[in-house]
Amino acid sequence: MDKSIQLISIPNLLVALLPVLVVLFVLWKWQQGIKTSVWAVVRMVIQLILVGYVLTYIFESDSSWIVIGVLAVMLFSSSWIALRTLSDRRNELFLKALASIVVGGVAVLILITQGVLMLDPWYLPQYLIPLAGMIFANAMNSVSLAGERLTSELSRGVDYTEARNTALRAALIPITNSLFAVGLVSLPGMMTGQILSGVSPLIAVRYQIMVMCMAFGSAGISVALFLVLVKTNFLRVEKP
Repeated sequence: MDKSIQLISIPNLLVALLPVLVVLFVLWKWQQGIKTSVWAVVRMVIQLILVGYVLTYIFESDSSWIVIGVLAVMLFSSSWIALRTLSDRRNELFLKALASIVVGGVAVLILITQGVLMLDPWYLPQYLIPLAGMIFANAMNSVSLAGERLTSELSRGVDYTEARNTALRAALIPITNSLFAVGLVSLPGMMTGQILSGVSPLIAVRYQIMVMCMAFGSAGISVALFLVLVKTNFLRVEKP
């Protein structure tokens, strides 16, 4: 199998923006406002360019403290972004979102890196940081969905236990759909990247099974803990 990977030139990379421009045009034409989408795309490009340089430095530094610092930034950022749908209560719920992602995300990260991959050294950044990014981002999205759905259900006067259960189911819909679709509808990011870089599909499949398990596990644990922790913040106090 050819081990080389196709390099993308800057002009060719710009071609990838064409579908984005189509979507922005539709949003503008339908008067939905494009400021948020434009800012999201611009921010994505800037962040990824910067992280490319940062990761290059981190990989070359071989420092556990730098890796720990990066993980801390990722955890705090993911916890803050997870509450974007609850922006009016961010300060109130931040520590609980952080605790949920730390418990659900870090526990799964340790299990995967030390129990499955058995990294040596444990902080090997080429593995630890990308895997942490996938785990924390997945937990972040799930917590965000759970918070939004919980608020929506409670605003309709639904009992907290029922609202909690509905929020848990809703938060797990994206990852559950991914479990059903993987291999039939999609070849996810890690598997696709490994195949493109020349890794045997049979090896890539093992990594993807690992990724799907850690995504489902981190999402479910983080959301469940978040919904338990925020009960006192959302539960209505019944007046006698």
